Amino acid sequence: MKTIYLDHAATTATDPEVLEAMLPYFHEHYGNPSSIYSISRISKNTIENAREIVANALGANSKEIVFTSSGSESDNFAIKGVALAKQQQGNHIITSSIEHHAVLYTCKFLEKNGFNVTYLPVDNNGIIKLDELEKAITPQTILITIMHANNEIGTIQPISQIGEIARKHGITFHTDAVQTFGHIPVNVDDLNIDMLRISGHKFYGPKGVGALYIRKGIKITPLIHGGDQERRRRASTENVPGIIGLGKAVEIAGKVMENEATRQTKLRNEFIRTILDNIDDARLNGHSSLRLPNNVNISFEGIEGESILLNLDMEGIAASTGSACSSSNLEPSHVLLSIGLSHEFAHGSVRFSMGKHTTKDDLDYVVEVLPGIVKKLRAMSPLYKK
Repeated sequence: MKTIYLDHAATTATDPEVLEAMLPYFHEHYGNPSSIYSISRISKNTIENAREIVANALGANSKEIVFTSSGSESDNFAIKGVALAKQQQGNHIITSSIEHHAVLYTCKFLEKNGFNVTYLPVDNNGIIKLDELEKAITPQTILITIMHANNEIGTIQPISQIGEIARKHGITFHTDAVQTFGHIPVNVDDLNIDMLRISGHKFYGPKGVGALYIRKGIKITPLIHGGDQERRRRASTENVPGIIGLGKAVEIAGKVMENEATRQTKLRNEFIRTILDNIDDARLNGHSSLRLPNNVNISFEGIEGESILLNLDMEGIAASTGSACSSSNLEPSHVLLSIGLSHEFAHGSVRFSMGKHTTKDDLDYVVEVLPGIVKKLRAMSPLYKK
């Protein structure tokens, strides 16, 4: 049975060109970049080339890029690092109620250690209100951290305006761009961003490698101590193959991003329309147009999202109920509750996220089998009354 993979927001397959670029650095060019002999200089030079590629894609300077092990590490580094570096200036952080858990749990940790955090509400499309952000700022505010686009519902925040507000008040602004980088344009100057995180496996790079952009002049305390790697901002022997793969994935993304965004947006809109036209009591979650090109999140009244996923899986279709980092949690999504869904409706949500190999035929097949699955589950559900 063919598998139709529609969970690209969780992870993507490593591109064959990326894998090919990585392979020599597992065995042939294996030198530690911190050593001075020739085989190590090869590793060091190739890392710096990858750093330049990432920086150019962001409109940044290569000295502002720090390689990390993941997006989650980057979020922890950014938030804890700024909090510790600026704790003499203030102890207040502003974020939103729909952030990834890498941000929310980091903020909760800081709350237990003397910091105050404001969790801004969002509207029913998942967008924060700029006037509420302004009102939340105090003389103690040292950091604003708002994600570029939500990983569950795909809504894109007004990042440039948020950055303007932060800059006006002299506050460091961090954004989680894991879902956007490599898929839509992300320029740190245009968007007024001070710190930004990316993760390789979200755009056909390898797992276990990410990067954090830190604008020159931003005060930050290292999260990992030890060696002098990454300009003394992150100790640890570099993941050379992973960094090479990340750089190659960024290079490829730059070539195909514009065409893919246009293609996937067209597929997305038709897919949403067809589902809503053919299944009663279903609703789209997130903004109808200010959303990621590949994201479709729909709630089906009266049934469980997990049951839909199991039935889709039996038909060879892989989707999700939201964040892969929360897949074992039986509680409804904090994102869906924040946009005003009831617990019951939130439990009946499914996220379909497309990729560069997704075709119209793939989505047509999903639309062919999905109404029957929903009808069958509703017939068995005591929650659905029609």
